[in-house]
Amino acid sequence: MPERAVDGTAAYSLVDVHYHAGPDLYDRRLTSAAAGRAYAKVGGWVVLKSHLTSTAARAWEARQEGLPVSGTLVLNELAGGIRPSSVEQAVYAHGPDTPARLVVHLPTLAGPAHTSTLRRTSFHPLLHADRWRADGVLAPDGRLRRDVGEVLRTARDLPVVLATGHCDREAALRVVDEAVRLGVPRLLLTHATHPMSGFTPADLADLSSVPGLHVEVTALTLLLGHHDAGHLGDVVRAHPRVVFSSDLGQPDQPDVEEWLDLCTRWFHDAALTTQEIEDITRSNPANLLTP
Repeated sequence: MPERAVDGTAAYSLVDVHYHAGPDLYDRRLTSAAAGRAYAKVGGWVVLKSHLTSTAARAWEARQEGLPVSGTLVLNELAGGIRPSSVEQAVYAHGPDTPARLVVHLPTLAGPAHTSTLRRTSFHPLLHADRWRADGVLAPDGRLRRDVGEVLRTARDLPVVLATGHCDREAALRVVDEAVRLGVPRLLLTHATHPMSGFTPADLADLSSVPGLHVEVTALTLLLGHHDAGHLGDVVRAHPRVVFSSDLGQPDQPDVEEWLDLCTRWFHDAALTTQEIEDITRSNPANLLTP
């Protein structure tokens, strides 16, 4: 395992900003601690995500055991909703000495349900995810809802990364515009090229000058056949701050070591340079998370 920096994630060999660990809406391959051990084994850092609840406290506990873990909050109604107080509570639970910013996702149980080909089993027999599906981040007039604006102001003033969650293209662009207007320093366009988001390489090139904006591309998008490695190469060359994450943790998808093996092939097929691989798997995500 490589030598670690005590003040951040940059010394890790990879930084995965999007890994699903249990408990979550659905069964997951690993618990938070087990995910931390899996990433420690490969010299990486992992950001744990759950649609059900904040992973901030879980991440703090894992770090007390020496594991390379940080957390997220998804602002689903089930997890506290789009409220500044939810963000503040998660920041406190994440700990005062965290080497990585908490990632705050706008809702993922919002708007029409995305049809997924993933096989899913509810984590709890009483839990029905669609019961908690709520309106998206836009008001009927097409502008951002007031509570979303309040969360953006909170994200500007606290050590967090704001992520677009399951916003579609129109909603994500509204979030980007308002974040720029308010001076939000760190913004992540979540799985930007997935069909639910719908950004093209040309779209992402147009956004390349937005300060602090990072673009996420996920391994799951490739695994589900939405795009191929050639498209990955196009995205990396279109935007200077691409972050390549896994979006994994599903029981029937590859484990950590398997997806890293797949990455070797994908990056070769995408004709990525050594520097581009370094940027998307380590440098860009580490810069995004650095407090």
